[in-house]
Amino acid sequence: MALVQAVASNSLGPDPAEHLMHVTGEWVMRFLVLVLLATPLARNGWPRLARYRRMLGLYVWFYATLHLLVFAQVYIGWSGEQLIEELAERPYVLVGFSAWLILIPLGITSAHTIRKKMGRHWRQLHKLIYAVVILGWLHLLWLSRSDVGDAVIYGLVLGMLLLYRSRFWNIAQAYVATPILFLLRERRPVACERCK
Repeated sequence: MALVQAVASNSLGPDPAEHLMHVTGEWVMRFLVLVLLATPLARNGWPRLARYRRMLGLYVWFYATLHLLVFAQVYIGWSGEQLIEELAERPYVLVGFSAWLILIPLGITSAHTIRKKMGRHWRQLHKLIYAVVILGWLHLLWLSRSDVGDAVIYGLVLGMLLLYRSRFWNIAQAYVATPILFLLRERRPVACERCK
């Protein structure tokens, strides 16, 4: 809503297109973090965010589409030839566009009825969000050029969240963390003979 108001009041600064590209891209990355954060929080006693995971995923798609529409309007003027040229010459455009293409089936299949019809295949399809995360981060990194601060922070946060989801994390948790927690719970203070 604030973005719409800023556009309507012409208060986006000296380069409105650049500002719109930056803001919409930033919100894509923020919502990706929230989507990945939902499961770890739910597994650790904070299930509230997980209830909104589908909506958050749709926000990713929405802001990525706005990002692409601004790019199409301002930078390539809705030219298919110009788009092909940008995809060939600029890797950050290619990975960003690829991430958006992957988001299309994820967004379409987010409807409850489609999810029920797809059954277990729905979960397999929606694992493509991990590819979107990696491509989105590469898009940000390659756009950053000299100022890579945001890209590094997002890379660390998203990397930790992806690691949490990986098989490596599950193995480490099963063989290291779980036995340690079990031992800590089972340890009881021993009564001191002299203290009686």
